[in-house]
Amino acid sequence: MLEPEIIRSLLSRLRLTWLLKRFPERPLWALFMFVNGFVTIALLAAVAMISHTPFVFPSLGPTAILLFMTPLSPTASPRNTLYGHAIGIVCGYGSLLITDLDKASPALVNGIDLRRIIAAALSLALTSGLLVLLRSAHPPAGATTLIISLGIVTKVFYLIVIEIAVAILVLQGILINRAAGLDYPLWAKRIDESPPRKL
Repeated sequence: MLEPEIIRSLLSRLRLTWLLKRFPERPLWALFMFVNGFVTIALLAAVAMISHTPFVFPSLGPTAILLFMTPLSPTASPRNTLYGHAIGIVCGYGSLLITDLDKASPALVNGIDLRRIIAAALSLALTSGLLVLLRSAHPPAGATTLIISLGIVTKVFYLIVIEIAVAILVLQGILINRAAGLDYPLWAKRIDESPPRKL
């Protein structure tokens, strides 16, 4: 199982393997996740406080969990993380433009009407399709696109900030996972390009 290997590798690098003799791996792994979750949001919230710009948004949570819980899965690679959220941003905002909702109040204020249903459904459909076509699977991108198509974040400047926040999180993922001794990719792992079996 990969996950406890993260803990074994990290504790070995920090010369703290004695902890493995005193405590089970699962609580140590939980502590690792707790610390990374806290540091992730605290770092981005600090950037938000200093810059007076919202650098914390809901889909960062599942992204952080992917990067630190299953770091070697393709969905947690820097490439898929950055591309996935970028695709979600473009599809979410494009859906707002198509439905003429780019200047409308959020669905939380105005409620859901037919145009908002179309915007939300279209944004998730486009995001899902493009993630497959571009081989950039990253499930939290679905949350990003809905945050935008539901009108929660619509200013172009803030859409750019979302991608910058994702980039900061990816950098943290690279640093932490590499420090743990994992073969975490700087961009993406090579994927076997053999043709898929016909269904």
